[in-house]
Amino acid sequence: MFFFVLFLWRAPVVCLDVDGQVVRINQNTTKRDSRFTVPLEQAVAWYEAYDRFLRLAHDEIVEFKTRPGDVYVFNNLRMLHGRKTYEDSPQNKRHLVGAYVDWDIIYPSRTPRFPQRPGMSSKMARLASPSIVEINEADGQRLKYPQVWLRDNCQCTECFHAPTRARKSHWERGPLHVGAQRVSYDEQRQQLQVDWQDEHKSVYQLQWLRERDFGDAARQRYLEEVYRPPVQLWGKTQFKDVSREFDYQNVLDQDEVLKDWLEALAVQGFALLRNAPDDVNVARRLAERIGYIKRTTYGDVFEVKSKPNAGNYAYLMMPLPLHKDMPYYEYKAGINILHTLFQSESAGGANTLVDGFHVADEMRRLYPQEFELLRSVPVNWYDIGHDGDHAQPFHSLWRAHVVCLDVDGQVVRINQNTTKRDSRFTVPLEQAVAWYEAYDRFLRLAHDEIVEFKTRPGDVFVFNNLRMLHGRTAYEDSPQNKRHLVGAYVDWDIIYSKLRTLRFPQAQECHQK
Repeated sequence: MFFFVLFLWRAPVVCLDVDGQVVRINQNTTKRDSRFTVPLEQAVAWYEAYDRFLRLAHDEIVEFKTRPGDVYVFNNLRMLHGRKTYEDSPQNKRHLVGAYVDWDIIYPSRTPRFPQRPGMSSKMARLASPSIVEINEADGQRLKYPQVWLRDNCQCTECFHAPTRARKSHWERGPLHVGAQRVSYDEQRQQLQVDWQDEHKSVYQLQWLRERDFGDAARQRYLEEVYRPPVQLWGKTQFKDVSREFDYQNVLDQDEVLKDWLEALAVQGFALLRNAPDDVNVARRLAERIGYIKRTTYGDVFEVKSKPNAGNYAYLMMPLPLHKDMPYYEYKAGINILHTLFQSESAGGANTLVDGFHVADEMRRLYPQEFELLRSVPVNWYDIGHDGDHAQPFHSLWRAHVVCLDVDGQVVRINQNTTKRDSRFTVPLEQAVAWYEAYDRFLRLAHDEIVEFKTRPGDVFVFNNLRMLHGRTAYEDSPQNKRHLVGAYVDWDIIYSKLRTLRFPQAQECHQK
């Protein structure tokens, strides 16, 4: 089976954890997008800092060569790694086989095209300053680009490997101090041409440049249309208006329906699929329709039903309070796919649901000081035990805030699970009481927004596990009727990639040109 993927993620080069310690480094010159969606005035200073980082890194390089039979294992969040040039021969071909494992698993063991504008005439390119190249369009619009960005994204065959969509350059030969000697615009070819001080020449298509404009409108359009659709926050009074339903088989068979379903999950945060068959593989099929299932300490699929000697609170018939699955995972499951095989005939067993992002937004608006506590005070989330197999124990821990923000200051993840919040609260004593008061406020606001509904056999309830607080009312099994759900997870990296390939099928083509 062939999957076309289109992954995007916005993150700093250096990422810190809740204690201010470096927890992840992002660096890959070949995979750094030419679309630099920051204000123009930040670009040059960032390149200077990036250059400093890579020069320091190159000063620390160690080199070794593995032999057949060696297995080289390293922390991919921490280690910068590379490889020297080599040559294969008919008798000798270098061959490595690799695999990844998430730290959440390790620790517990203790491109699209924008609409083209009509062609303009009378354009002029000029060096607007020692660091900026400017193109003046006939409609009065000015496109401005840092010289260092232009050189970093030269599209010639010497600098760019088109089949893999990757830069060829190593930063030690980087562009930071190589200035433009002359710029010109070819009206007939619609191209910006740059002659550099080191005698290198670069050519850029105007449409390519427009798509990477540093102006506010272009950056916002790319972030909303390509990176991630803007979320639609909702309270319980809007629940019926934002609810979306899809036919299970149509999702499997029709790409357009699949796209609409994934958009609903990204924008509204949940959706209900109807008419699924009485089959324990429904959740797996939906996960694989998107891409790849996420395997956790509870397996690749899991069952939610009453179990004797339950090792998880969800396996009891008691009320399940509003929560998120797996807040104790650094890479928490993105969506939860829950297929109802058998529903309880008792009065209980109903789903409860709240838009956690909406609650956080209300906290920020109405109670900013308490919001700041939930955003800044780390909480220990944990899961210790086994899922029925004593030979496969786990001990999961992750420290994170209740409210997590992304690089743009938007709420991107809520952590809440009273049953999985550790009694070890590793914060200074003076922070504890104030945090509890803010936490109480958050949960009271959440409870005011609860909506309740009860799925039927054949329903598949799917929701954003980073966003939606969900729970369940108490129920009673009988010998003739036992509530039984089958679930699976998929990461948002996989979902967003699939959604982009469905929304922009031409991206594969244009990236290969």
